[in-house]
Amino acid sequence: NMACKDADSEKTLCIDNVRMISRVTGDPLSGDTLLNPNNTGPDFDVYGTDLGLMWHMDGNRVGMFFGDTSGEGFVVNKNGGNGSNWRSNVLAFSSDTELTDGLKIDSMLLDADGKALEVCAGGKTNPEVYQTSIPTSAIRAGKTDCVHIMNIYDWGAPHGRWLTNFSSVYTSNDDGRTWERREEVTFSPDSHFSQVAYAKCDGWIYMLGTQAGRGDAAYLARFLEKDLLDMKAYEYWNGESKEWIRGNEAAATPVLRGPVGEASLIWHKKFKRWILTYNYDPNHDENPLTKRHAILYCTSKDLVQWSEPKVLAEADRYPALYCAYIHPLKDNDDQLWFIMSMWGPYNAFLMCADMKLE
Repeated sequence: NMACKDADSEKTLCIDNVRMISRVTGDPLSGDTLLNPNNTGPDFDVYGTDLGLMWHMDGNRVGMFFGDTSGEGFVVNKNGGNGSNWRSNVLAFSSDTELTDGLKIDSMLLDADGKALEVCAGGKTNPEVYQTSIPTSAIRAGKTDCVHIMNIYDWGAPHGRWLTNFSSVYTSNDDGRTWERREEVTFSPDSHFSQVAYAKCDGWIYMLGTQAGRGDAAYLARFLEKDLLDMKAYEYWNGESKEWIRGNEAAATPVLRGPVGEASLIWHKKFKRWILTYNYDPNHDENPLTKRHAILYCTSKDLVQWSEPKVLAEADRYPALYCAYIHPLKDNDDQLWFIMSMWGPYNAFLMCADMKLE
């Protein structure tokens, strides 16, 4: 009997009316009427970036990891990151919970020059083998903050794969001020937990994972918060035996058919559902659900049986959209709040959608 379950409701959770609320990063473009509560360019030398995956630290405080980040000289619509001061990842903090006027960043982790600092060793650390280190999800276990990263050496492999040297975690025990790599948690290049979405419920941390890239099915693992750094205590869901198998990653079977890209997971207290958002690339699907790239969502009561995926946002309205990361404190609302990236402007934007049971 799995925790966080509600057998009472047979209704379907529907999410629609997606809208863009504000810019989270980067400079406004000419004629841009979008709310812009942050000046991440001049303030932190973050002119171009993506992701913005969030986790709950304590109180109203949320940490936000961004991916490859460009500094001064960045030019919009020039094929992703460019300009000076490339960092593989940067970290912001926010305590803003009134999101109707945008999401305000309080601070970022800075270097000696007052520019956003690369937290997890990236492409400059070992240029022969590291191309970059990209955060995939983060969580707080006890008083330890943890970010899961994939260390990429090739973005362009076939079948929607990105090739990694490894995936691993970095942890902080001082509220996100300093971070260190924890090699005891390392996933192999072919691991189905090369990219993950973490979420917490009843003392467990659940980890929905895929291989690096956008072509794999999704797999499920869990561990107790205290066992974050003990991979032998990780348990993997096996759909054939319908049980959790401890310490054997190979026992994990798919819980959601692919292709699943960068995912985000939350237990929604109000609707008593797990909500999963993920990137969808129809090119890697034998029976495509959409013609163009989209962000899909699906819901579950037990993390094992998932609803049919539906479209949350599509590329015809938001060109080159990717990565919907759900705001972890908005788990008791009628709205789903998330940060979404767009490749052209190469920046992150705050989005909102309406939710109801039907």
